[in-house]
Amino acid sequence: MDSLEQVHSLMIAEVKRRLFKESIPRAKKCLNLLSEEDIWYRPNENSNSVGNLILHLCGNVRQWLISAIGEVEDVRQRQSEFDERGPLPTSELIAKLDQLQADAVKVLDQTKPEILIKPYSVQGYDETGLSILIHIVEHFSGHIGQITYFVKARKDISTGYYEGQNLEAKNE
Repeated sequence: MDSLEQVHSLMIAEVKRRLFKESIPRAKKCLNLLSEEDIWYRPNENSNSVGNLILHLCGNVRQWLISAIGEVEDVRQRQSEFDERGPLPTSELIAKLDQLQADAVKVLDQTKPEILIKPYSVQGYDETGLSILIHIVEHFSGHIGQITYFVKARKDISTGYYEGQNLEAKNE
């Protein structure tokens, strides 16, 4: 296995871990901790609801990964992700995340190492496959942080993301 193949293999595994083992499960957990009223609550017109953020995350990954790298037509209507006022049922938002994961896994599993260095044009940006993979992980993670903060602030509860883990363990 050459270096590009090694990096590709490690990168795809890491993207899957960050999106499918961390971020999407956290999004679902937060959705299940909130009422539909809470999911669609907007503190002001310059803020987005949790529901808007879920729609936005699905649209972003579809455009950046599934459309660009997966070479599927880009049909994203970005502004509609923010214009939605809901309430879309929680089950529908979770189904969107499930479908997103299934579609993203298909694309990720079919990629070849060369996609890492291949140029793409996405949302008006010139990117490489590597930069797209980094973008979708960091973008998803950033909005999951917003959603988590909202849940904690609104419900005064712990999300329990790290239950059973010793986060005081020292590096060896």
